[in-house]
Amino acid sequence: MAREKKDPQDLSIEEKLKNLYQLQTMLSEIDKIKTLRGELPLEVQDLEDEIEGLTTRIEKIQGEIATLQDEVARRRVGMQDNNANIERYTSQLDNVRNNREYENLTKEIEYLQLDNQLNEKKIREANTSIENKQEEIRRCSDNVTERRTDLDIKKSELDEIISETRAEEEKLREKSKSLEATIEPRLLSAFKRIRKNSRNGLGVVYVQRDACGGCFNKIPPQRQLDIRMRKKIIVCEYCGRIMIDPELAGVQVQKPAEEKPKRRSRKKAED
Repeated sequence: MAREKKDPQDLSIEEKLKNLYQLQTMLSEIDKIKTLRGELPLEVQDLEDEIEGLTTRIEKIQGEIATLQDEVARRRVGMQDNNANIERYTSQLDNVRNNREYENLTKEIEYLQLDNQLNEKKIREANTSIENKQEEIRRCSDNVTERRTDLDIKKSELDEIISETRAEEEKLREKSKSLEATIEPRLLSAFKRIRKNSRNGLGVVYVQRDACGGCFNKIPPQRQLDIRMRKKIIVCEYCGRIMIDPELAGVQVQKPAEEKPKRRSRKKAED
């Protein structure tokens, strides 16, 4: 007959603390695996973001170049129209009937010539800008190529580490999930919150040399006694971590050797 599972709330404080410490141990092993990967996941993400940013930049510059090329084409068409009008107005100068017509045609020709000069200037500026933007695209493209090479190397290193540790990590995650089911939700939530706020990811620590195993602040003797009694869940008043006694954590603490009483010297005894 299958053994019926206990309700997490019906467990004794000692059982709750023991389950919490086992969970902490497994999560610490998962943290070690993550540490083995080091900064590689972040480096991969940074490289991917950088490549995406450079690609977006290239697309934006290409759009700007297309706009400038359209402007150049439009101004060239405008110059062709101006030249055709200049030629037409110039031929009309031979058939003017009075000075007023002559002046009007002359002013129109001068205006069209000035407009051509302005178009030529704008075309030169646009072409210079196009060259600069094309050079920027080349630089960005070179950077993308370099970053893609770096990304391939980093991804290869990361995939190798993940493949080596995947089975172990999945096994630990399954065990930790099973353990979480044995811990009442409120206590589990508090444990996860403590762990998240702890720099080393420790939510449960045992007493070491009369001090908290997380922040190493001294613990008063009476509080140590309460921890050994395992009658209530006690947290460190300095760092907020849950504290247990070393024995519950399976750690054997060596008791300090008793000092032998010093022998009184013969001279003092005679005195």
